[in-house]
Amino acid sequence: MRTILLLLIYILLTILLIPVLCVCLLIRQREPLISIGKAALALGKRLLGIHTEISGLERIERKERYVFMANHLSFIDGPLLFFIIPQKIRVILKKEVFRIPIIGLGMKFVGFVPVDRRSLRGGKKSIERASSFIKKKGYSYLIFPEGTRSRDGKLQPFRRGGFLLAVESGVSIVPVSISGSYEIMPRGSFFIKRGKVRITFHQPVSVEGFCRSNLSLLLDRVRNVIQSSLEGE
Repeated sequence: MRTILLLLIYILLTILLIPVLCVCLLIRQREPLISIGKAALALGKRLLGIHTEISGLERIERKERYVFMANHLSFIDGPLLFFIIPQKIRVILKKEVFRIPIIGLGMKFVGFVPVDRRSLRGGKKSIERASSFIKKKGYSYLIFPEGTRSRDGKLQPFRRGGFLLAVESGVSIVPVSISGSYEIMPRGSFFIKRGKVRITFHQPVSVEGFCRSNLSLLLDRVRNVIQSSLEGE
């Protein structure tokens, strides 16, 4: 019932967002849309009864740019991290999400980057676009290196794209471990249960000394850090 109520509220907010989006597009202001989005996520978190236990946030320098990398257990992972991370945070998402009317246009306008996971060329263009935003606009990016939500709650193999972005942009990677969200909303489920999500922000990992030829070493290092907080979950 709470999920349906929240969905109805978000549909109403989307309709009300149309004139705001038009004004923001006209005056080229992006941050008001980000603020509205975070306020909507705060409302959703409260209505759904989702509690968060956060640790390691003090390791993040607010004025630094990062590539945040988290394990992916549930649909709610992205919204929760977008709400919590104290940065000019943007997200790289599969291109299908950008087909949502109004919301898709707004996401693209504020600097979210679509990626075609089935196209090598499309993935390269997405990395180049996000890297440009990091350097020119000071954005940080959130990426789920597994590429998709886990089917069984276990950590899956990582893809290279996010690591290439960090190396080409010269920014550190912040590994993030998430647990509890799989039980609240596993893949394939529409309804969200009440519960607690534990989120650990680890020490940033420098990309200095890494390049395409030894990218697998960086990938393994970050994956091991994320896995370290998931042992026994």
